[in-house]
Amino acid sequence: MTTTPTAELTVADRCDRCGAQAYVRVTLESGQLYFCAHHGRALTPALSDIAVEILDETDRLHATSAPDLR
Repeated sequence: MTTTPTAELTVADRCDRCGAQAYVRVTLESGQLYFCAHHGRALTPALSDIAVEILDETDRLHATSAPDLR
């Protein structure tokens, strides 16, 4: 799994399972999957062996400053 810097997630990125705001992006050889925090926690462990990269921004949910609404 690669840990190279990638573009941050925005409010336009939506969970592929439920449509909520995505905080996790899993990049596979075949493309990308987006997940909310809930589905990211549930599905990322199963995908980690085949993922090229996993971007987890769930720590933004606990930020003390105003949210970035890009």
